[in-house]
Amino acid sequence: MPDTPAPARSGRLFLLTAALLLLGALGLWGTTRLDWASTQVEVAGHGATGAVPVAATGAQIAPALLGLAALAVAAVAAAIAVSGAVRRVLGVIVALAGGYGAYAAVSGWLRPPTASELPALVGSAAAGATTAPGASVSTTAAPLLGVLGGLLVVAGGVLLVVADRRLPRMGARYDAPGAPRRPADPERAAWDELDSGVDPTTEGAFARDRGPDGGPRPGRPHGTE
Repeated sequence: MPDTPAPARSGRLFLLTAALLLLGALGLWGTTRLDWASTQVEVAGHGATGAVPVAATGAQIAPALLGLAALAVAAVAAAIAVSGAVRRVLGVIVALAGGYGAYAAVSGWLRPPTASELPALVGSAAAGATTAPGASVSTTAAPLLGVLGGLLVVAGGVLLVVADRRLPRMGARYDAPGAPRRPADPERAAWDELDSGVDPTTEGAFARDRGPDGGPRPGRPHGTE
């Protein structure tokens, strides 16, 4: 029996891995577009005075999430281009990146910037503003989307590690479907050909190992017969 999984099963496993990574990347990217924290600041001039609200997005509080989202997307292409130990190392890197993304989102939610730090994060939108007296920081649930995205990326990375042997690889699509593998050992090939009714001394493995004069090909060890 072949030692590789059915192509359909292997393809479904890769689709599951890719879906986890892409959905995780979407969650990490999406949370950076949402407001995480807001406060009141005092502005003066430009036709506005008094306390006005300012809000900082996930990209302003945890900018690393954007890079982690890009890494998760790139990992989908890399996962099909590599295999073996390289793909398992890739899975470890991806899982660690997803874990850090989840940690960054939780940290931004549980320990948001202070009211005095928010204007600096917002930048030019709050240039010249000062924190309103008694202002507090309000947070949203948007970081939870980043937590979910990070955990999905972790799951995708873990699959790359534990299911590497069952995932497809880039050269596999060029193999003829159902084609038997040729054994690397010439003697084993000869016995297999005998079992299938082929005379190895005239048209099989031994014949391929002989030179034009009937002797062993240069570089072939003697005694293979």
